[in-house]
Amino acid sequence: MQSMTINIANDQIAEKVRWLLEHFKQDGVEIISQEDLEDLKALKATREEESVDFDEYLKQSDEDRDS
Repeated sequence: MQSMTINIANDQIAEKVRWLLEHFKQDGVEIISQEDLEDLKALKATREEESVDFDEYLKQSDEDRDS
């Protein structure tokens, strides 16, 4: 799979490029924004972490706020 990053300063041109790329989706092109890519990386990293019970999370959050 090939990956590309395209930086476009002009919002109108960016929309035109996105519109063009959308037409290639049926051929297997996947469009992912840089922001979405960063979110996916962060999500993947959390999947490798040890899980924390939600009540423990809230307790820790309260303790952090109080200190």
